[in-house]
Amino acid sequence: MSLNIKKLTPQERYKLVGKLIEEVKLRKYSYQTGKAYISVVKRFLKSGKTPREFLLSYSNKSRSTMRGAYFALKFFYENVLNEKFDENLPLAKKSLKLPLVLSREEINKVIEATTNIKHKLVLMFLYYAGLRLSEVRNLRWQDIDFDRGIIHVKTAKGEKERVVFLHFKLKSILEIYGIDKQGLVFKSQRGEKYNERTIQQIVRNAARKAGINKNVGPHSLRHSFATHLLEAGADIRYIQQLLGHKSLRTTQIYTHVANRDIKKLANLL
Repeated sequence: MSLNIKKLTPQERYKLVGKLIEEVKLRKYSYQTGKAYISVVKRFLKSGKTPREFLLSYSNKSRSTMRGAYFALKFFYENVLNEKFDENLPLAKKSLKLPLVLSREEINKVIEATTNIKHKLVLMFLYYAGLRLSEVRNLRWQDIDFDRGIIHVKTAKGEKERVVFLHFKLKSILEIYGIDKQGLVFKSQRGEKYNERTIQQIVRNAARKAGINKNVGPHSLRHSFATHLLEAGADIRYIQQLLGHKSLRTTQIYTHVANRDIKKLANLL
């Protein structure tokens, strides 16, 4: 029997949300995904609306917001209520949003503008290793193999470990910073793991000091890493492996911003 939202008591809603949290944890979904699903389902349970009515209330919001609400309800029905989610609303296709990419000159300016060696290393791991923000936060000294010249990324998205190269510029700074250390590479003054906001602020401050008037974030450096490799002639499948993308289609977004072939077209005029 389908769930009757209107007849749920506050205690019943509380129990359902609790079960949702358990299901999210069991599947080891990311913190952000879990938070988004829980927020949507809480609003849905309080709304008293049918799934269709609830989703229609998102029709004036962005495509990504509407898609997120749909998948949150689908997960809730199928994994918490153990019911088939019958709604088959036509999902608006995700628009192609091109990533922000900095030039090599801009990357150098961002790194050189940062005098704090720890902050400089954060920037260099984001660019010279193409790491995600979460991967930088969780990076440990034992994950860096100086002899073999590699970084073993063990806390990758989707728990898919991968190996990336240890760039010589990054290695030289790390040797100054101290390669005999243990535990996390990046810790606060209180010995705690860097939080996301700290890394985001490091990137923003560096871009501002470098005089770059763009909305630069940690992922911008990862985007630049991939795009510069592609422009230099690297095989896109190698780039896929370095980024840890499950699908090649995800990596192919960089073909839209790489200017290697665009420059060739300009020379035809």
